[in-house]
Amino acid sequence: MMPIGEVARQAGLRTSAIRYYERAGLLPVPERASGRRRYGPDVLARLTVIRFARGNGFTVREIRDLLGGKPYSARLRTLARARIHSLDRAIAQARAMQAVLRSALRCHCLDVTECGRRMSRSVPAAPRRTKGVLRAVRRA
Repeated sequence: MMPIGEVARQAGLRTSAIRYYERAGLLPVPERASGRRRYGPDVLARLTVIRFARGNGFTVREIRDLLGGKPYSARLRTLARARIHSLDRAIAQARAMQAVLRSALRCHCLDVTECGRRMSRSVPAAPRRTKGVLRAVRRA
């Protein structure tokens, strides 16, 4: 069993983040010894998933749904499909920006306006952003 400071050090987080994740329902309530939190080694794997999901745009609520949902539930599948769709759009947008930058590196235009006109004819418009994945999940 590890104290919160050791968990924080190994996970690369602050102790306040671990307490927040606990309050938000992302981490189970730990055992206590003399009033101090004591975590098992499995908390590090869970924190790895949480950090990865946060780094990829998941909200705390979405992560709670993913971690706390019943395995293979319809809600979990809907959330996964919606997030995959969102990630596919982000990938397409990043690839389009990559193409713009590559084109700019080869550009021999006289000024930025000319370059912009050429690019506007060859690069697709960026997709519109949505308010969030959870709306799709709530409708399911």
